[in-house]
Amino acid sequence: FNFRNKHRPFLLFLSLLHVHTPLITTEKFLGRSRHGLYGDNVEEMDWMVGKSLLDVIDKEGLKNTTFIYFASDHGGYLEAHRGNVQMGGWNGIYKGGKGMGGWEGGIRVPGIVRWPGVLPAGKVINELTSLMDIFPTVVHLAGGAVPQDRVIDGRTLLPLLQGTVQHSGHEFMFHYCGVFLHAVRWHQKDSGTIWKAHYATPVFQPEASGACFGRGICPCFGEGVAHHDPPLLFNLSQDPSEANPLSADTEPW
Repeated sequence: FNFRNKHRPFLLFLSLLHVHTPLITTEKFLGRSRHGLYGDNVEEMDWMVGKSLLDVIDKEGLKNTTFIYFASDHGGYLEAHRGNVQMGGWNGIYKGGKGMGGWEGGIRVPGIVRWPGVLPAGKVINELTSLMDIFPTVVHLAGGAVPQDRVIDGRTLLPLLQGTVQHSGHEFMFHYCGVFLHAVRWHQKDSGTIWKAHYATPVFQPEASGACFGRGICPCFGEGVAHHDPPLLFNLSQDPSEANPLSADTEPW
């Protein structure tokens, strides 16, 4: 990178093809990981971010004046396989994956922030935020103001990151698949409990697989989606895997 504006405010948006199928990996990184081609791809991405971006920022003397935010736009792509090899990542304990508008595995991704001298290192914040928060955060850092003539869904991340507030500014978060509302999350302020209601969920193929292998990726509407009335309700604070939907019979109200 050539930081021509290093003495002025700048915005660099870097969107990597890694770690997205078809997992194009250079020869230098093939076989580097114990986790196959996907792991090789992750290691190459890590090297690219470290050597091509962070090292340059440090060498240019911008380390303590540059806010860096690293994240993904969705969880692992479960349906991506080559034979018996999983090509699209793994979502741990969380159900579902890419293309699923409500399940945690499709929408819950980590956000990694670096700003030495301003934000403490090694701090873990277990609060749900949104990629929509990047816009008001950047505007805040630039000394500007978000438009007042419309609703802005994002919230600046600075108070949460600096510790002046303890909770995300999002009491409710709405989870869409395309233009279709699939789920809504409520962070109950008085108890701290996080509830999620699913109005529509993809029909998995096979049924217990947790993915839509028969279609290649889950649809947002039509016959490949099941609608729930009443909605499926989960207590994410106790059941982050969304394994046990609550009902009047199972939950003391």
